[in-house]
Amino acid sequence: MKNTGTLAVATPTPKQIVLTRVFNAPLGLVFDAFTKPDLLRRWFGPRDWSLIVCEVDFRVGGGFRFILRSPEGNQMGMRGTYREINAPYRSAHTEIFDDLPGESEVITELTQRDGTTLLTATITYTSREIRDAIIRSGMEHGAAESYDRLAELLELLTPAKLEGAGKP
Repeated sequence: MKNTGTLAVATPTPKQIVLTRVFNAPLGLVFDAFTKPDLLRRWFGPRDWSLIVCEVDFRVGGGFRFILRSPEGNQMGMRGTYREINAPYRSAHTEIFDDLPGESEVITELTQRDGTTLLTATITYTSREIRDAIIRSGMEHGAAESYDRLAELLELLTPAKLEGAGKP
């Protein structure tokens, strides 16, 4: 896994990681890709990993459960609860990994500009130690590969091809 430079990663505070990426796709389609299980299964996770469990109850108070499987058979699970939804511009949810410490809050913001969509994901942890453990886990490179897969999927999709794609 490697960040090829398409994903910007910053640590603006001792408890935060901010991920920034531009996608060459309309905002509504990017939002759908983050919220619809049929699309999430096609891109979520590093290359060669499979999203074997993808349960999404996309409403405030609802939640999600994902389990990824590596080519070697290792599994990584995560879950969370949606706290805020302002479709298609913003969502906030908690995030807990099965095998990593702590709970985080993830705020995802999407901004349309000149036919592209800017994604800004701000992840706030309960401590610097937990944030640093997540960084050491290889999160940056896994996220970068996952977002590269999303960019590839978005290139294949157009609003006309995707029935009911959200529009800003």
